[in-house]
Parts: sequence; structure tokens; C-alpha cells
Amino acid sequence: MLSQLSAAALIGIDALKVEVETNVSGGLPSFTVVGLPDNAIRESRERILTAIKNSGFNLPPKKITVNLAPADVKKEGTAFDLSIAIGLLGSLQEVSNKLEETLIIGELALDGSLRRINGALPIAMMASRENLKRIILPLVNAEEAAIAVAASQSTIEVHGVETLSDTVSLLRDPSHCKPMEVDVERLFQDHPEYPVDFADIKGQATAKKAMEIAAAGGHNLIMIGPPGSGKTLLAKALPGILPPLNFEESLETTKIYSVADKLSNGKPLMTHRPFRNPHHTTSNVALIGGGTMAKPGEVSLAHNGVLFLDELPEFTRNALEVLRQPLEDNEVTVSRISLTTNYPACFMLVAAMNPSPAGALKDQDGNLTATPQQIQRYLSKISGPLLDRIDIHIDVPKVDNLELFSTAKGESSEVIRNRVITAREKQANRFSEGNAPGIHANAQMTTRLIKKFCPLDKPCATKLMEAMERLNLSARAHDRILKVSRTIADLDGSDNIEMPHLIQAIQYRSLDRDFWNY
Repeated sequence: MLSQLSAAALIGIDALKVEVETNVSGGLPSFTVVGLPDNAIRESRERILTAIKNSGFNLPPKKITVNLAPADVKKEGTAFDLSIAIGLLGSLQEVSNKLEETLIIGELALDGSLRRINGALPIAMMASRENLKRIILPLVNAEEAAIAVAASQSTIEVHGVETLSDTVSLLRDPSHCKPMEVDVERLFQDHPEYPVDFADIKGQATAKKAMEIAAAGGHNLIMIGPPGSGKTLLAKALPGILPPLNFEESLETTKIYSVADKLSNGKPLMTHRPFRNPHHTTSNVALIGGGTMAKPGEVSLAHNGVLFLDELPEFTRNALEVLRQPLEDNEVTVSRISLTTNYPACFMLVAAMNPSPAGALKDQDGNLTATPQQIQRYLSKISGPLLDRIDIHIDVPKVDNLELFSTAKGESSEVIRNRVITAREKQANRFSEGNAPGIHANAQMTTRLIKKFCPLDKPCATKLMEAMERLNLSARAHDRILKVSRTIADLDGSDNIEMPHLIQAIQYRSLDRDFWNY
């Protein structure tokens, strides 16, 4: 007898509906799965048969054929275990075999219990789009799937089960199982405790202001300074002044973490901006994503948050160059022979580096710590095109001893965050009224929007032209200066870019100037 139900395959961070067709017929006993399954699905035969027997169901020796359609899309992972098992029981008339509008997904253990799966959120979002009536999945994933249903305002029911026997009981009598519901507002009420507050950072007033500007406009930033000057501390304090995630951003970020199996236990939704800090030995694939079993990389895990690259010149040249596309397009395209996958990658790049391979540029006597050739070779590891894509270059000098021992407290992260939120709201209103959909921060402005929202009066235009010629800036650096100027004006409450805003933005191109006066 033939049984049909729905499952799902993950393609990038999205899900594709898969029809699971199970047929049990006479003939030599066998168990065959077709439809481009990977090794994990082929090996599911023993897991499924053992789980069914250990759950108390009898399996007659029959010829079993399972088809996963569409057959031209490769299926990966162990999440098809439960759907194949239920399809098999449906063919044996242990449960109803009319399950076309039910999506069943889950990995089976040998005792019939269910294990956590990846991608429950995108799978539930797909089920809502396909107008299915019911989702059955492991209980540990049920709250995550219910969030997708709440977001789409769908009537689809989400049921979490713990074992294969529970699934069969639910299918036999659905009235005894209440669908999973979730309170999204409660999830957003959890306020994080950031490890570093700006009030605890001694000195570095200029660097703090640059971090505020970067947060207000979503700008990329690089810090140059000797060891111990506070670069890493400043970077770790940055998430504390970023505006909170809205629900749409939270769903986008959660989809990535769900597929990558990075969600914390008990946290079905990412409600705070991610902060990723990969080591400088990270490979190209780990940074950008992809691999044999394509997974999101660090740039995608930092989506709607911060990617912090400490000791930037220590990263391999190839690893740094792969950042150029996501920094420009806010997404990553991973191409393989059989599949091309797009991962979102809209993040703030925050980088830190020493001015010299020896650490500080000069010693206590004012002498260079390395030869000019060594320093130039060290700095040349960061290409000009990559620096062009970083809006703010900021010097972070050694903290003065008077400031280090001072007991005075600076502004807290909460005070700075309020200014950042106000500036972001100003930008959101501007882009909404200016018919710029999908643009939320100044750093995301296109060339057309820069011309529209960043006009300069004649004195400012002349000053910018002089800076372009003196610093030999590229057209991309020109646009970056205008974007940063617009953000500084927003923080200042000004509707127009004025001379002080422009000059301050130009000063944030330190790596375009004579570096030897550092």
C-alpha cells in the first residue's frame, strides 16, 4: 500500500517541501530509498526499523520502497527519519495514510525517541507558505517552529512530540494534543548583560566617539593602535550600544543560527545582535561559508550584528579578500557544481591591528620597532580595495597614566545607545519617506541615495575635493566619507551636512594618510 506525507530539505537557509512516498508490497524483503538521498539517509534504514520495533510495532518482511520527491534535488541529513517511519506505518495501516497536508520531520534514536533537528524555523516558514495544516517535529524544536507560525499569522498547527509512539498517538487522535503556542513579546523582554560597558573603559574619548558613529550608521570600522591600548575592549563594548533587533531582523538571524545548529538550548529566537570573533587562523570556508555540506560562515553568523577581526594582518590574504563581496553586496554566494546558495551577510565589520609587526610603532626613545620595509610588508597584507570598504579608520593610542588611574566614570553604554537609537530612527524615517525600501542605515545607501540624501554646499564640496586630491582617495572612499558625514550630522541633529561633520569624517581615513606620523 502507498502512503504519502510531506517533509522538508534545507537549501541554504531556506527549506524545500519534499514529498515522502512509501510503498510496501510483496516480494523479497528489502528497504530502498530513492530520490538523491545522501549517506545519512541511506543509513537511516537500520535506525528506522529498529526504532519501529522498539516502539512496539510489528514489521512483516516486505519490500519497502521510499521515494523523496522532487527526485532531482539532493536530500541531506537525518531529519527524514520520522517522516519515513510514519510513512512506513501508514502503508501498514498502523496510522492513517492520508497525510498529504501534514509535515513530519525528526531524527530517530534506536529506542524510538526523537533528537533535535536543524532548521526548524525555515521549515515551519515553508510549511506556512505551502498552506499545510499541521507540523509534527521533535518537542525541543516546537517552540522555534511556533515562532514562524506566529510571524506569518498562519493557522497551521505545530505539535511537538518526544517519541515515535507519541507521533502515532497524535495521528490516531489529534484532539488530545494541544498545538504549541509561543509568546514572542516575552522572548524580547530578556535584556542581555553585556560583558563590557563604555563607562568602564578608561580614556579613548576619540575612539569611543568613532564607535558611536559606527553604531549609529552601521559603518565598518578599523582600529589601529599598540597592544594594550583597549582595541579589543572597545570592540566587545560595541554590541551594548547597538539598537535592539526588530522582529524581522530577529527572524532573519534566527534562520541562519537554526540551520547552522548554533541556537542556544532554551532560546528559540535570537533577540540580541550577534557578535562573532573568529580566530585569525580561520579558513576561507569557515569565514565565508560553504564546504562539502554547505553551512553559513562567520560573515553570515554575524548577520545584523558585528564581525570582529582582531589582529587583522594575521589573517591570510585570501581570507581577507573573500570579505570584499559580502561587504559590498550584504550577501554571500557559494557556488558548487550541483548547487548555488545565497547566505545573507549584512554585518558591521570591526577590525583591530597593531601599527607594526612588533606591536607599537615606536619604542620609548621614539625609534621604530621594525624596519620601514617590515612595517610596509605588514601593512600591505590589507589590500587597498578592502580598506576602501571600511568607512572609519581610527587611531587608538596608548592610554595616558592619568586617565588610567582616574576614578571618573565616562558615559555608560545605555546613554550612548539612546543617542544611537535616535539617530537610527531619523535614518529610518528619511529612507521611508525617500522611497528607499530595504535600507535601514546610512552605511547601506547606494550611490543614488548618497546623491539624494548627502548633498554638500559649495564650501563643503571644495573641501572634499581638496581632500580627495591630497589623500589620493578612490571614488569608493569618497562615498564612504559622505555616508559617515551624514551619520555625524544625524547624531548632531542636523538636517544638512555641515563643514565640521565633513572634516570629522575625512579625519576618519587615517590609513589613507601618511602613516609614519602615527
